[in-house]
Amino acid sequence: MKKYIYIVFLGIAILFAACKTSDQNEPTKTLKLPISICLPTDEVQTALRVPRRSIGDPGETEMFLLPQHIYIFIVNKVGADTWKLWEKITIDDANTYWHKEYYTGNLMGSGDSIYRYTREIIKPLNPGDKFEGRIYVIASAESLTFDTPLTIGTSTETDVINLKFSTAGDAMQDNLQHIYATPYNYEVSGQYYGSFNSVEHNVPYVNLLLYHVAAKVDITWAVNDRKRPERSDESPKATTVRLTDMQAQYLFNGNAYCFKPMRNEVAAKLASGYERVLITPTDEGLWWEGRSYFYTIPYIVTGNAGYFPLQMFMRTNGSTGAGYKPTLNLGIDTSSVFVPWMRADFNINQALTDGDSPTIEVGD
Repeated sequence: MKKYIYIVFLGIAILFAACKTSDQNEPTKTLKLPISICLPTDEVQTALRVPRRSIGDPGETEMFLLPQHIYIFIVNKVGADTWKLWEKITIDDANTYWHKEYYTGNLMGSGDSIYRYTREIIKPLNPGDKFEGRIYVIASAESLTFDTPLTIGTSTETDVINLKFSTAGDAMQDNLQHIYATPYNYEVSGQYYGSFNSVEHNVPYVNLLLYHVAAKVDITWAVNDRKRPERSDESPKATTVRLTDMQAQYLFNGNAYCFKPMRNEVAAKLASGYERVLITPTDEGLWWEGRSYFYTIPYIVTGNAGYFPLQMFMRTNGSTGAGYKPTLNLGIDTSSVFVPWMRADFNINQALTDGDSPTIEVGD
């Protein structure tokens, strides 16, 4: 029995040795590259919008869609330090092909529940072609529009890493939480985690986990007990306070990095952009306390790399004036691999002054 096993492995070794010692006169070969694209179930639910309770907030549910559109970019090594786009693939019907299972691999999510999409890439290889490559993937519930067309054989790995997608429009802004990608600076054993090398590994296989490109901003607010009508010991009742308007303003709505989610940068704090309405004058149940969250593309202002300047807008007691306009400087680490979950808490003790625009330092 041992002799039989030895002969089989010897045969496999000879087969792959033959593949790697190609002659320029040999016919074109084909590389079959299995790719496994995975989404953590802590972040994703089924396409039927099955709700999941948010961490730390049993009263809220958070719902996600499985991506339908997957964009795969493969670069391969064509020189000592030169990488070129080797293949690009667009898949527009992926939402029905995700399967729930457990993740097995060398990433920190090993053993966790995931949704997995598998695809075999079949690529012709010319004699002398190198088998060393890297794979970048972005997946979205909505179709993505990219800022730069990439050309096979011409575009470089840097072009791929710097690729951006448009976040403009209600459809994109409402679905930012359903976009996942491979962060360019996620490394395993000192190299990008989407790397493969069929010289070192006879059968190349890439087992990727994708992560959010949009950061979660979690806002809580509370009016001081003594300023609420049912608890106020002050007279007259006009001294009570209620928060009747709140918005997050000027959210990023330009072209955002696909694979560098913590490197979005602008020259100055945005003075226009998308808005998220958190409270309206008719939301009586939220006037004195509440919690809301949304997803947005984090950005930094040149020269102020430690903070994401989130512009807020608030009114109290049904005011129709200019409103209170604090800027929340939410701390972020631009060298981080993953986008953050940022928190901000408002404790309101008095009516807010119209037009006031202080800067508030809030930790993430």
